[in-house]
Amino acid sequence: MVLLKSVRTPRYFSIEKAREIQKMLSLRILKHDVFKYPPNLVAGVDVAYISDTGIGAAVLLKYGTLETVDKSVAVVRTNFPYIPTLLSFRELKPAVQAILKLRRLPDVLMVDAHGYAHPYRLGFASHLGVSLGIPTIGVAKRLLCGKVGEWVGNIAYIRHRDEIIGAAVRIRADSKPVYVSIGNMISLESAIRLVLDTTKEGQAHPEPTRQAHLLASRYRRRLLKKHCSKGGHS
Repeated sequence: MVLLKSVRTPRYFSIEKAREIQKMLSLRILKHDVFKYPPNLVAGVDVAYISDTGIGAAVLLKYGTLETVDKSVAVVRTNFPYIPTLLSFRELKPAVQAILKLRRLPDVLMVDAHGYAHPYRLGFASHLGVSLGIPTIGVAKRLLCGKVGEWVGNIAYIRHRDEIIGAAVRIRADSKPVYVSIGNMISLESAIRLVLDTTKEGQAHPEPTRQAHLLASRYRRRLLKKHCSKGGHS
């Protein structure tokens, strides 16, 4: 566990103020569907890092066929450290810039992070959804808080403080589950349905976030290679 007092933060930043912002924005989350089903376009977003440089990657897909319609990358300098449960304050800028570079905004955005399944009910997926005013889904690889209940088929709901905050979804019988939660403007049932509908056969993660993760990782490797190449000629 990282102690927040031991983390170096920018001079202008206050952890207490960030908590207030989280509480305020969490009250703006809409927990019902604010889009027409089925959506036309879905997108995934992920952020990779090289030191204090954030690499936001967004991939726009056609719902149903999962054909790639557009993709974008935004490289942004960040001066915000990694602080547990405050990830969104670090990743918001590169993610937003990547999303806004797409030719069209998606009907639903999947985020490689938690949404409502967060101790302060405002994970990155929710922060992003409220900020942009679009439907978002959190799809995370690890459980952040709460307990996974009894499995019914391939779904088990996550409870925290006597509230259902998300669901563990096992896409493949031989794979670890992903942790799905609402981000904004969507119900948990629809979030689970869209995650399952956008996962290709044989994969363990939905295609929007899988493609965004691959794009961010590829671009990160390219930047590292470029940096090493420059260093080798100096």
